[in-house]
Amino acid sequence: MKILVIGADGYLGWPQTMYLSNKGYEVGAVDNFSRRMWDLECGTESLIPIHSLHERINAWKELTGKTIEMFIGDITDYNFIANVIKNFSPEAIVHYGEQRCAPYSMIDRKHAVFTQVNNIVGTLNLLYAIKEFCPHCHLVKLGTMGEYGTPNIDIEEGFIEIVHNGRKDRLPYPMQPGSFYHLSKVHDSQNIMFVCKVWGLRATDLHQGVVYGVETDETQIDERLATRFDYDGIWGTVLNRFCVQAAIGHPLTVYGKGGQTRGFINIRDTMRCIELAILNPPKEGEYRVFNQITEWFTIFELAQLVQKVAKKKDLNVKISQPPNPRVEAEEHYYNVKHTKLLDLGLKPHYLSNVLLESLLDIVQRYSYRVKEETILPYVNWRSLQNPVGYIAKAPKIGKIGEKESLLGFGGEVTKTFKEMPSLSNTPRR
Repeated sequence: MKILVIGADGYLGWPQTMYLSNKGYEVGAVDNFSRRMWDLECGTESLIPIHSLHERINAWKELTGKTIEMFIGDITDYNFIANVIKNFSPEAIVHYGEQRCAPYSMIDRKHAVFTQVNNIVGTLNLLYAIKEFCPHCHLVKLGTMGEYGTPNIDIEEGFIEIVHNGRKDRLPYPMQPGSFYHLSKVHDSQNIMFVCKVWGLRATDLHQGVVYGVETDETQIDERLATRFDYDGIWGTVLNRFCVQAAIGHPLTVYGKGGQTRGFINIRDTMRCIELAILNPPKEGEYRVFNQITEWFTIFELAQLVQKVAKKKDLNVKISQPPNPRVEAEEHYYNVKHTKLLDLGLKPHYLSNVLLESLLDIVQRYSYRVKEETILPYVNWRSLQNPVGYIAKAPKIGKIGEKESLLGFGGEVTKTFKEMPSLSNTPRR
């Protein structure tokens, strides 16, 4: 089977490309290296050094004998993506190729507009190219659990049965996105669902939770095949940030109350979920949604897990609760249905102490590369204008425990808590 991976130079795109190639699929890799450019713009970089896509693909062939075909270009350029699809003729397309960061989309008007134009136009171009040159191709699109928001009812897998004034219907689940980035994803979902209905395309929309981990069978073959590890206040994910903070002796920063609950998934499970979707395609004209998570935690629970594991490694880690730069419910109901991928055969890797220890080991190995000044956030959801990057305007970072304002959020850094109330560390699945 021929599979095209769009966004193949990214955190998930690169290991996904290798994973599929290793499984024997004929894989094409599409990217325009914008993620690397955004690092230069923001003064950020991966904790783990990463090689260029050209070097990665050459190393992959050297080590495995397998060839990955590379296409360099921007999918917001219709002629480019149309030619790729016409010439490569994929049977499935894995679409990672979007600006994927909520804080980046909230910097200012320019970045909000860019995020929505980049994501929506790129996906719309892709849909037109599929229809014109490869109408039987299966699109596997990476959406996000952030499209749903945090409703006070169970989150279904894409659709919900509604009874209204005595009439019943199955409708798309109501969306409550939390940033201009998440809003772009909602519009993507609507566009994809629409073309499946009117053009007869087939698509799987994977509403994915927060991915953690950097090691797969393929990345472990050689250091040249490593994927990125983001920990900063723009691109970094919460678990990465906590591991870096623990390794360098920085308090774990739980924004606000810490009751925000998020779905999580191991990177190995993400790789497998994509393959399961490809191996079990929808029928033509069908748009389906899978909730791609395996468990969920509050942010405070996650901090406690890291604190506990760090203690075993003789790391004395404290937890602090600075003001939340985002506008979001800090305590809320959260119950997500996520059975469809399990039914297809997914066997989850749950977050364990062993995995957290391995993450801390990786972070400690590369701790000399940590840019401590980039750990705390500077993008405030309430502001129309934020600094573009850490280089452009270094944020003011007060010492945790002192009553100093935190990066202009209009609040104060709370004290470092030596003792925290006990919370259950048992994940809900």
